[in-house]
Amino acid sequence: MTTGKVKGIIANLVTVAVDGPVAQNEICYIYVGETKLMAEVIKVIGANVYAQVFESTRGLKVGNKVEFTGHMLEVTLGPGLLSRNYDGLQNDLDKLTGVFLKRGEYNFPLDEEKKWDFKPIAQVGDKVEAAAWLGEVDENHQPHKIMVPFVFEGTYTVKAIKGAGQYTINEVIAVLTDAEGQDHPVTMVQKWPVKKAILAYREKPRPFKLLETGVRTIDTANPLCEGGTGFIPGPFGTGKTVLQHAISKQAEAERTRS
Repeated sequence: MTTGKVKGIIANLVTVAVDGPVAQNEICYIYVGETKLMAEVIKVIGANVYAQVFESTRGLKVGNKVEFTGHMLEVTLGPGLLSRNYDGLQNDLDKLTGVFLKRGEYNFPLDEEKKWDFKPIAQVGDKVEAAAWLGEVDENHQPHKIMVPFVFEGTYTVKAIKGAGQYTINEVIAVLTDAEGQDHPVTMVQKWPVKKAILAYREKPRPFKLLETGVRTIDTANPLCEGGTGFIPGPFGTGKTVLQHAISKQAEAERTRS
């Protein structure tokens, strides 16, 4: 594990001298006494790393220890995601003991003790790949699909899969065998780096049809395509969210359950 020491501090931007390899967008923890502050590497220049701290750097000093995790900022995906309230780092705000998170406090975003009613979709012997459906659980009356993790490459064979029943998110619900004969246990949880696009699709069609948003100023002056992207700039209080709500309510968009 790569470590380092704080070399400079400018507000939330911290310069760290490292003793090993570090990647851009990697997560690190900077020690302030016994407290660890989460930070993200935004630039690497030789043996110097520039990290953006997600919290106040009050009390941080030159020479403090830094530990690098070897992975990027990740989102945890799994059953329970639709039932919780999160902050920007996916801390579960329903687990708070007070009004605010304590400095350096980070918690797991899902309920690890709750049991979910799992229904298998895949069968033993099926050939599957990333994003293929292995089973589903019901969450808020919506079918929450349990998929082959997005990081899996190539084709796998379902060696074993749990039958219908109640399981926690960390229990192994399937075992997949790769082309080399290695087994890979799969749970209901998978992690995905927030800055890495999910490419588990066969084809990405290009937008070809205008989206009727129902907002005349947009449809007339700044039309959008179905499947395209757009943005709503503006400072606080200018109605960006109100406009988003109007689009979501009035737009000609297909609403289906899958």
